[in-house]
Amino acid sequence: APEVTIPAVVAMREKYGENLFTHYGFLDSFNPTFQLNMKPRHGKVIPGIGWFDTDYLGIDQGPIIAMVENYRSDLIWKTMKKNPYIVAGLKKAGFTGGWLNTVGTTASNQVSMKPARPDGRLNPASRLPRTRK
Repeated sequence: APEVTIPAVVAMREKYGENLFTHYGFLDSFNPTFQLNMKPRHGKVIPGIGWFDTDYLGIDQGPIIAMVENYRSDLIWKTMKKNPYIVAGLKKAGFTGGWLNTVGTTASNQVSMKPARPDGRLNPASRLPRTRK
């Protein structure tokens, strides 16, 4: 939802500046409702502004990079839509409509659950336990 997230990110960076956004990008977390009577175990407190973490976590930074690229080129969406395991999982979970309705309607985008390896062995993802109906 870039129409919502981009203005939110810009507003947070403008409002909190280097307390939240530094050389490597956004810090892990912050809490503008922090009260001075609270005792943080980690991070820094800026009186009148709030509490700010002092760490960057890869688990947070990785998705930021992926989503920026997805916004620029649709790479993640295009890749996801071609993955038969993701498509099948979404359909089994009950998702319908949108692009899921177009998957498998033509020979060029038909979903196949056949093993992709030339030796006929199943891919590691196919070893995951199947859900029961």
